[in-house]
Amino acid sequence: MEMRSGSRRTASDARSSAANDAAEELRAELSGVGILADVHIGYGLALVSVWVSLVVWCDGERYWWRTGWDADRKRVIYAWHPAVEPARAARRIAFRYADLRANHPLSTVIAEPKQ
Repeated sequence: MEMRSGSRRTASDARSSAANDAAEELRAELSGVGILADVHIGYGLALVSVWVSLVVWCDGERYWWRTGWDADRKRVIYAWHPAVEPARAARRIAFRYADLRANHPLSTVIAEPKQ
């Protein structure tokens, strides 16, 4: 059996594709509620960059994002949601986004100019 170079899909390609598709669905759902985000892919994962300290990772099966810090255990606390429900995940992420925007406003360097 002959295979041409570039025509073979690897398991990593499939994971990246599933992760990218799920991340794009989440980005679209976030856009629908007025939250702009960027999607970046690589190494079988996709990242949805939403706000300062709010990056959502996706492997095609689930989304996960940082929600806080456990000072006692000295570990990050994460929330996660199944990737088959991007609208519900977007709603949860929108709550985290609102909290972060309230507590971490834009810096003066990137804030909108006052008129």
